[in-house]
Amino acid sequence: MPEDSYLGNRLLKPTNVPQQFTKKEVEEYVKCRDDIIYFLKKYVQVIHVDKGLVPFDLYDYQQDLINTLNEHRYVIVKSARQSGKSVTSLGYILHYVLFNKTKIVGMLANKASTSRELLGRLQTAYQHLPKFLQQGIVEWNKGNLELENGSKIIASSTSSSAIRGYSFSLLFLDEFAFVQRTIADAFIKSVYPTISSGKDTKIIMVSTPNGFNLFYKFWNDAVEGNNQFKTFKIHWTSIPERDQEWRRKIISDIGEEAFRQEYEADFLGSSNTLISYEKLQELSYSSPIWSKEDLDVYVDPEKGKTYTITVDTARGQGLDYSTFTVFDTTEVPYKIVAKYRNNVIAPLLFPNIINTIGKKYNDAYVLVESNDIGAQVADVLHHDLEYENLLTVSWYGRHGQQISSGHRADISYGVRTTKQVKKIGCSNLKSLVEEDKLLIPDYDIISELTTYVTNGDTFAAEDGANDDLATTLVLFGWLVDQTYFKELSNQNIREKLYQNKMDTIDDMTTPFGIIDDGLNDVYERDAEGDLWKTVHTFNK
Repeated sequence: MPEDSYLGNRLLKPTNVPQQFTKKEVEEYVKCRDDIIYFLKKYVQVIHVDKGLVPFDLYDYQQDLINTLNEHRYVIVKSARQSGKSVTSLGYILHYVLFNKTKIVGMLANKASTSRELLGRLQTAYQHLPKFLQQGIVEWNKGNLELENGSKIIASSTSSSAIRGYSFSLLFLDEFAFVQRTIADAFIKSVYPTISSGKDTKIIMVSTPNGFNLFYKFWNDAVEGNNQFKTFKIHWTSIPERDQEWRRKIISDIGEEAFRQEYEADFLGSSNTLISYEKLQELSYSSPIWSKEDLDVYVDPEKGKTYTITVDTARGQGLDYSTFTVFDTTEVPYKIVAKYRNNVIAPLLFPNIINTIGKKYNDAYVLVESNDIGAQVADVLHHDLEYENLLTVSWYGRHGQQISSGHRADISYGVRTTKQVKKIGCSNLKSLVEEDKLLIPDYDIISELTTYVTNGDTFAAEDGANDDLATTLVLFGWLVDQTYFKELSNQNIREKLYQNKMDTIDDMTTPFGIIDDGLNDVYERDAEGDLWKTVHTFNK
């Protein structure tokens, strides 16, 4: 095996091999180190779809992107398809690990196979560099590249588990808009805070738009100056080979709407959404005034106002989310003032959160979806926590489910989402939003509405998306159509109905037990042996 090759590959330099530089090579090395554009143009080769391996002749916009990556720690790139955004980023990463010691790069994509393909393209460029520019190879495989200078690249899917334990110097997130929402959420929550807290860590996030997802949020926040990212947009007109004739041909193949998203890099929602495309484009989110433990608050409770909470429950297995939305229903337009969203909380603990927030918001009226595990949540709220303003439902023949004042024998705690309930809820929700009778400040809710689409004769989340928060809005849409809800707008009637309801509660009902909700409730026993609960104060 030749001593100047790595595992028999003559194109790669092994470790511990002294490099004898000529004067010209020293000059070239220094020039490449100090001028990345020069390095890429003169020494880097890339794979062209039609021409194979060719010199990296950067377009003007690619040089601008390289300079942007050099000058800023955080860069987000919104790009047309097949624009060379990824290969440009790979060129930057190649220079970064060659001319810097002990740098760790995470190269992440929506699929592990995609990230490995990206690493493969970088490795192709690497092995065609002259030996005097190379570092000795410590490790070289489909998922890892480690150099003698201590720098390494790790290729993986965009998930927190895949890269746990590494301290990254640079994180490259390719096609982040196409990462499944639940995975992207978990990644951002677990990895992003650690990465962004570093003093020198760089983040490069690139993607073609794909609806109103986390990539959209990062981009929009960057435009508004609400995060640290520098924006960089690549329009199809930036690419010299593309002209109006090319545009007409592509539109004839994929349609105008797809062209806008994939080549003009516009953010578009899904088709056939419950809420019209025009209205979705108008919706804008704001930042919560404070957040705590998966609760986002936009408006703190105000004395004298009436609030309503609608609840959708999941099993807490990291898939669907247990959610609730808090509405100010004092007057029209109704306003969303808070929302909770968590996909791991146990159903037995979820009622305690609802109870705490419900009391905080003036003993808000609470409507629980009682399908499946939701019935258990409603039972705990009623029997264990004795929540006073839990709304009950009765069946009224062909009229279906109706909010009950508590005088019927067939009452249930919460509403079952039947076809009729969902039909009414969806219809009313559409009217509320499109007629500006419901104000929505929350990004997660707006995002779900952009993927809440036609599914047979009803509506549901499109594949890969969630609709748990959207469900709470559908429940609210059904609720506002109820005679009982309309009467709640009148204070005197509300108080009378509330009293009637309380009079029907069985005084002998006893709690099943005490559940620790993790919110620091304190229990004390007095001298007579009675157990007393210290009311928890909900702090920001």
